[in-house]
Amino acid sequence: MELSSTVRELIIKARIVSFEDWKTIHSPAIIELFQSADDRRVYLTDAELDRIQTDLPTTSALIPIARLLRDAATAIVDDARTQVLKAFPEITQPGGGLYPPERSEACWRDFWHFLRCVTYGIAGGSVAYTSDVGLHNMDLLYQEMQVPLAAMVLGLQELKTASLARVEPDLQADLVPYFDRLIDKLQSFKAIEKYEPL
Repeated sequence: MELSSTVRELIIKARIVSFEDWKTIHSPAIIELFQSADDRRVYLTDAELDRIQTDLPTTSALIPIARLLRDAATAIVDDARTQVLKAFPEITQPGGGLYPPERSEACWRDFWHFLRCVTYGIAGGSVAYTSDVGLHNMDLLYQEMQVPLAAMVLGLQELKTASLARVEPDLQADLVPYFDRLIDKLQSFKAIEKYEPL
């Protein structure tokens, strides 16, 4: 699938995360650690999580959760995908919003990255982990690509459900704001919508 120059430019600019608001709670070295992981589009390693925990002991309860979600990312994304396909059974068929297969694969990849970005917020102990500018560009990208927004929002909600199911019940409420931050942002997108769930 050939991408237009507009789409290629928006892909570069569509960054979910910003650590601008973290300067009062994290050292420059720790912010750079997060920024480097985001630039490489990877989850934080055990060594990086240990370093964050040492630098900011108040995140001690959250670091193991970030690690757990990272390790379960594939299964969590699979759970979310199953629910999206159940709600939108035609979406990957010819004429559907995630057809051909390259489009659906890009969608599942976005789910993986959504969870990655949420784990940054959790590991950093800050709900303020999103970039308004980057998300605006993602909105424009989704409009340009005619991404089925309802399916993406549902996918993110199901990432939340699948993630919380893997966490001790007494910790679940603490995690909800990290997911809701991104869900709220995605729900504000103006992407063209052609598909409704069953």
